Amino acid sequence: MFFAILLTFASNTQAQTRKKGISDQGKGAIIGGAGGAVAGGLIGHNVGGALIGGAIGAGGGYIIGNETRRAREKKERARRIAWRRAHPRHHTHPYSKTTTVTTVKYQ
Repeated sequence: MFFAILLTFASNTQAQTRKKGISDQGKGAIIGGAGGAVAGGLIGHNVGGALIGGAIGAGGGYIIGNETRRAREKKERARRIAWRRAHPRHHTHPYSKTTTVTTVKYQ
């Protein structure tokens, strides 16, 4: 009975290992909002300044996080294109006019 319970818990924990993390936009908004709230509170010396600073910081952080995500996707896309060019036999598009086909004669 002990082993049956142990196997049940082991299979349940393995099924829940896939987590989705916070996006770059979310991370940027959190960091920017916290930093903006601290700066706004120090500059304005009240809660209103902290709220305004937090809102501005969160917006700026979201924009920076979004640009970071787009730059990473662009780099990944360029990496995939370079791999396809380096390995033409693995990836050929049927309608592409620039596909280079290499033939190897075996003896």
